[in-house]
Amino acid sequence: MREIEIADPGDARLADYRDLTDVALRRVLEPDGGLYIAESAKVIERALAAGHRPRSVLVQDKWRPAVAELLAGDIDTPVYIVASEVAESVTGYAVHRGALAAMHRPAPVPVAELLADARTVVVLEDIVDHTNVGAAFRSAAALGADAVLISARCADPLYRRSVRVSMGTVFQVPWTRLPEWREARGILNDAGFHVAALALSDDAVPLDAFAVDRPERVALLLGAEGDGLSRRALESADTIVTIPMGGGVDSLNVAAATAVALWALSSR
Repeated sequence: MREIEIADPGDARLADYRDLTDVALRRVLEPDGGLYIAESAKVIERALAAGHRPRSVLVQDKWRPAVAELLAGDIDTPVYIVASEVAESVTGYAVHRGALAAMHRPAPVPVAELLADARTVVVLEDIVDHTNVGAAFRSAAALGADAVLISARCADPLYRRSVRVSMGTVFQVPWTRLPEWREARGILNDAGFHVAALALSDDAVPLDAFAVDRPERVALLLGAEGDGLSRRALESADTIVTIPMGGGVDSLNVAAATAVALWALSSR
């Protein structure tokens, strides 16, 4: 690997890693600039295994051997070796996991192509919390979803917090962004998917009853906490499904709801 030691936190070569805690600033490079940040050697390993290419790597000396193993044979990717205080000055936080990589984003997959061989997919509408998005991906990977579709306003699954919470499963589960509902509903319909929206409604079908005779191809539709699913999303659904609650609780966190619904469908 091509190692370059850098002592100056103002070095222009570290621009991809600057102010990672500022979400608004990161949008300049992620995703419009074609990059995302992979944090920790384990996440970088999973990104590389998924075929993603690094533009550069920033690593503290302690983690140099782990990165050297990952990039064995790669003589093109620059690896910037920095002290911990330099890493913290550049990124805006203590980089406890020791290594960061600026990765090139893969080209988005057309929705119809992603759905072609899928049987169960998760659709996330306008979930802006990166932690919830990452946790939903982890549930999708663990409980057999074939793909995840996200709305245009949904948080970026490749934002570093989403990747970390997902335990790298954002690289494992195929995903892409949906167009607006008017077009998206037609795509799902043409692919033979029954859209099941998880929401509270007087005429909702309990999840266990829906799972008993689940359609062959199901798109589980989930919305943000608080606002829930939009009117257009609910109008696009074939069935409104609810998870029966007890203890005075009316609903679950979106990631927990994803896990419960996928388990119910897969267990049938």
